[in-house]
Order: sequence, then C-alpha cells, then structure tokens
Amino acid sequence: MTLLRINGLGLEIHGTPILRDVSLEVARGGITGVIGESGSGKSLTAYSVMQLLPEGSAPRGEVLLDGRDIALLDEAALCRMRGNDVSMIFQEPMTALNPVRTIGDQVAETILIHAPRTSRRAARRRAAETLERVGLPGDQFPLSRYPHEMSGGQRQRVVIAMAIALRPKLLIADEPTTALDVTTQAQILDLLKGLVAEDGMGLMMITHDLAVVSDMADDIVIMKSGEVVEQGPARQIFGAMTHPYSRALMEASGHVPERAGAAADAPLLEVRDVIRDYPMARRHVLGPSRMFRAVDRVSFNLAKGESLGLVGESGCGKSTLTRAILGLDPIQGGEIRLGGEVVTAGHSVSREQRRKMQVVFQDPYGSFNPRHRVGRLVCEPFHLFDRQPRSDERDTALANALESVGLKADDANKYIHEFSGGQRQRIAIARALIIRPELIILDEAVSALDVSIRAQILDLLADLGDRFGLSYLFISHDLSVVRSITDRVMVMKSGRIVEAGETAQVFDTPAHAYTRSLIAAAPRLPDHAAAT
Repeated sequence: MTLLRINGLGLEIHGTPILRDVSLEVARGGITGVIGESGSGKSLTAYSVMQLLPEGSAPRGEVLLDGRDIALLDEAALCRMRGNDVSMIFQEPMTALNPVRTIGDQVAETILIHAPRTSRRAARRRAAETLERVGLPGDQFPLSRYPHEMSGGQRQRVVIAMAIALRPKLLIADEPTTALDVTTQAQILDLLKGLVAEDGMGLMMITHDLAVVSDMADDIVIMKSGEVVEQGPARQIFGAMTHPYSRALMEASGHVPERAGAAADAPLLEVRDVIRDYPMARRHVLGPSRMFRAVDRVSFNLAKGESLGLVGESGCGKSTLTRAILGLDPIQGGEIRLGGEVVTAGHSVSREQRRKMQVVFQDPYGSFNPRHRVGRLVCEPFHLFDRQPRSDERDTALANALESVGLKADDANKYIHEFSGGQRQRIAIARALIIRPELIILDEAVSALDVSIRAQILDLLADLGDRFGLSYLFISHDLSVVRSITDRVMVMKSGRIVEAGETAQVFDTPAHAYTRSLIAAAPRLPDHAAAT
C-alpha cells in the first residue's frame, strides 16, 4: 500500500529551476532508496515532503501522504505533521544534537513539542524506552549523558531515537551513515530495517552510494540534475541499469585507479614499538592515577613510493597514531623515524621533517580559512622554508600545484566557497603538494565525496604518486577505497595492529577474526549488478 506519492514535483528557488517533474512512491512498510550525487536534488525532494524549503522557493506538483496533499496544509497543520507523521534523520548527528543538553532531554523534548498533552515524566519514560529500542539501554547510556560523551554511531542512534519517538508513518534518512565506520554503518542500517519491520513505517533512504542500499531497499530512484533518470524495484534496477548515468554510478562505485606501484626498498617512515598513553580521571580524589593506552606497541615501515592503508573502527587509535607520526603528540615508548631522522613531538621537530610530510583532511572546507583566497591557502606550507620564495617563484609553484591537481592557475584568485566538494579536496591536495613532500597522510580524504568524485580523486592521487614518487599513508573506514589505492594494508583494533600484509591477500584471505568482521560488514553491490 502506497504511503507517500510524489507526482510531478517541480521546484524553483528565486527563479532557478532545481527539481523537474520528480515522481516517486514509498510503500507502507517499504524502503525506497533515492540515489544521486551532490546537487542531484535528493535532499530538496525530501525537504519538499517536510515542507522545509528555503526562502524564495516556488514548488509545484503533488506530495501526497496517506492521500493528503501536504502542499495544501497551513503552517499549524504542518507543525502537527512533522514529528508525528513524518520525521527526518540528518547526516551529521553532532549538528543535529544540542551539545549542552542531555540525550534524555533532547528525545523527551521531541515528544513534548509534538505531543503537548504528555507530562514531562511520561515523556522522559518514553524517551528511555525509545533509546533502548535503538540500542542504547539505560543501564549503559543513562538519560543524563551528553552527546560529546558518545561515539559517532551512538550519537546517530540518539538522532534516530528523536525521529522515531512518536512512531511516524514516514521516516526520511538523509545520508545517515556517511561518516561512520563499516561495522557501525552496518549496525545503523540493520537498525533502520528493523524499525521499518516492527512499526510498518515507510523509509526514504537518501544516499550517494549504491552499495549502501543494495541489500535493504525495495525500490530504487536514481536522480541527476533535479530529475529522476531511472526508478523501479531494486533487483530490476541493479540487474538492468538502462540509463547511462546509472551505469556510470555503478562503475564509479567499483573504480580501481591505475597505478605503477613501483615502491623502493628503502623505508621512508619507520615506526617501532610506539606507545601512546593518555591520563584518565582518578576514580576518587586520593585514588591512583590511571592511564589509557591508545596505541600499544605499533610497528611498521612505509617505503618510498608506497601506498599503505590503515583501517579500523572509530576509537581504534588510527588518528592518535597519525598525530604521533606528525610530531603533534608525544609518545611514551618506541621510536618514529622519517628519512632516518627521529621524530619528536613539539617544537623540536625540524622544519626539514615538517617539509617531508603533509596531511589531507576529511573535511576540506573545515580545514581552510574561508576569508582567504585559494592562492594564500595553498601557499601556507611555504612558512616551513628558511628562505621564503620570491614572488615569481611563489606564483610559478602555485600555478604548477593547482594545475597538477586538475585546476586552473587563475583559481588562485577565488574563495573556497566558490568550489564544489571535490574541487575543495583537490585544493587540499594542492596545498599538501606545493612544497613537494615525500609523505602525504590522507585522513578519510574521500569518505564524504560522491562516488564519481571519489573515483576522480583516487585517479588523481595515483597519478601524483607515480609522477612525484610520493608515499601515502591512507587512513579510511571505507574498505573499498583502501583496497583500490593501497599496496599494503594494516588493520588496527584497540590500539594494536592485528593484521598486516599485501592488500589483496588481506582482503581475499583475512587471517584475523576482526578483519573478517570488517570485510563482512562492508556494503557491497549485488553480484548480478557488479557483472553488468
């Protein structure tokens, strides 16, 4: 039975066409996956259902929920509908949660706002029950806990609890697993499927990754440039892929860049028995001091020209180890050498060592100052030189760096907000590349990108590695990315490397149970789809 029916939805914002004749359905108790890249209109289609459109919007067409046209409702009726009949799960839980309010108060607030006759005590009791439904039992996660005291997956569960507290008919999930590691992502997807089965609600699952919805969606809708280019039952879509754009998405999902893969024998980075401890709060005032071991005797080599992957769940110690390698955090045991020279934390790290290693972060927009032009941002690493380059040298190096990542030299005069997400990541790579480092650490550098943009960035990294003899330490929770771009891979758990070896060998014949669990949890396309 159809719960949501969208007929001929169009949308203009300040006269600019955004959506064109979008039609789709979500069945009661069914899951519809809405797939497309950034800018395809997925989220605005969802916001049209909630009637949460920006100022200057001019929608047309029908949005029918249980046969009732939402577009005809006044604001008071829409407020009653939101939360009670339709709820939404947003992509980033930390921006959806209030950091100064407890999780119990935030879930209870949803109930009190949309069910005003409920008492505060009843709302908190219902909040506790809902949190337990999403896997956060009160004995382990009391209502008094704050969002910053929880992991990313746990925070996403709180957001889901807020969305389902009143058991809505329709649940919209907008990229709910993009930033999560593979096991947490699998848990969240299983949770959503279970809630649909238990409550009989409809689920509109919005994502840019076909693999995420491949084994959970009943129907697939593929969008491009504000239009639906293909839709139908999931098995039919994955089996046929009649539209060129759909096939392009499929190919990009499994893209493997071409790499020369000629690594030298000499190690560039040597990590030997590294230990990193953090002090913990005393249990009571006179109690003994306690330490938490985040990195426990980790050892490995990274050769010149080699690409090494580091995978593991959130909290396993990947980022802590990275900070130690960069000389940002001290270590309590072991040794780190870069180019034969010992890396020590703090100001004692030489400029020469700093020049040899650069970082590309997960969020390029957050790692740039939006007030500065691209030229200044990309040239920031020049402060590591004892002699600053002359103006003409600087301009030449800047132009070469931007052109090497597929941008234009005159892009240096623009601001970062004028670029797409993929272009911003290219700018981040240009900044890392401009002083010709030997080692680039990529910390979840492609996890938030669309599959086609991700394929382009991986091709770019492979090409740059071959041209400039770069070594990469590739940190990611996306196993498909690690498999496609690395020569060797290390698997980290609870601060230790539990398995390491040639990438193909580790993925094809994993020896450790934890590695097998990571591979099993990773979303993958159906076999019949991968063969098309």
